[in-house]
Amino acid sequence: MGFKKMLGAFGVGGPSVDTVLTDPTTRPGASLAGQVNLVGGNHDVEIEHITLGLVTRVEVEGGQGEYGATGEFHRVGVSGPLRLAEKQQLSLPFEFVVPWETPITAVHGQHLRGMTMGVRTEVSIARAIDKGDLDPVSVHPLPIQERILEAFARLGFQFKNADLEYGRIAGVHQTLPFYQEIEYYPPAQYAHGINEVELTFVTNPQTVEIVLEFDKRGGMFSGGHDSYGRYTVPHSDADSADWAQVVDGWVREALSHHQQPAYGGYGGGHGGHSRGHGAGGVVAGVAGGLAAGYVAGEVMEEVFEDDGGDE
Repeated sequence: MGFKKMLGAFGVGGPSVDTVLTDPTTRPGASLAGQVNLVGGNHDVEIEHITLGLVTRVEVEGGQGEYGATGEFHRVGVSGPLRLAEKQQLSLPFEFVVPWETPITAVHGQHLRGMTMGVRTEVSIARAIDKGDLDPVSVHPLPIQERILEAFARLGFQFKNADLEYGRIAGVHQTLPFYQEIEYYPPAQYAHGINEVELTFVTNPQTVEIVLEFDKRGGMFSGGHDSYGRYTVPHSDADSADWAQVVDGWVREALSHHQQPAYGGYGGGHGGHSRGHGAGGVVAGVAGGLAAGYVAGEVMEEVFEDDGGDE
C-alpha cells in the first residue's frame, strides 16, 4: 500500500503521487500490478515520464572492503509525456513481470532477515526527477525453491542471514548483476565437517540452478576451505522427489570431497562464487546482463548508488 507524497523536487505547490500495489506479494517470474495516482498542484505541469523501479540492497566489494548499496535492478515505464492540470486527479494502471532471478524476501509469510525489496516511483518534470518513497514488496519462493528451503529446515539447518552479493557465479548464466546468498548453520550431524552453508538460487523459466558453498572445517593435518556444489533442477520436479533426501546427499557429497570444488548429483556441473574486486572487476563480471539498458560503465554510478543506509 502506497501513501501520498509531495514531489519535493518540484517545489511547494507541486503535484503529489501515491503508488498503490494491488497485492504487494509476488514470486519470481510472476507479476506486480497496481496504479500510480497523481494529484495536480497549484499549476499545470508537463510530465516527461513516470517510471517504476524494483529496488533492493546489495553488498558490493570495493577497494576499501565491502559496503552496502541501494539500487534499482529492473525498470518499467508507466507513462510517457503527459500534461497534469492544476488539481487534476489522474490514475495510471500498471502491471509488469518480476525478473525470474528476483531474490526471495519471505518464506511461509515470514520476512527473510537481511532482505529489502520495494517499488520506487520516479516522476520526471522539466528534467527534474523525483524518486519517490519505496512501496515494500514481498517476494515468495517458487515451488521448487520452497521445497529445497523446507528440506534444509527438515534436516535441522538453522537460518543465519540472507544478503545479495554484487557479481557473478562462475559458469552460471545470470541476467541480474547480483546473486542471493541464504546462509545456514549446520545441524549436529554435519557440524563436524561444516561451519556454514550458503545457498544460492539462479532461476529461469525452465530450471533453477542451485549453488551451495560449504565452509568446511579443517582437520588435524589440513586447514579449512570452501567446497562447492552446483545442481540444475527443472521446475516440474518440485513434487517428484524427497528433497530432504536429495539435499542430504548434496551435503554428504561435499563432506566427502577433500578438494574444491565439489560437483555432481542432481544435474551435475560445477562452479563457485566469483566477485570482482573494485569497480573494474565487478563491471567486467556483469556486462552481459544488466537490467534497464544500463551499459557496463554506468553500473556503479547508476544502478547501485551508495545511499549510506537502508531505504
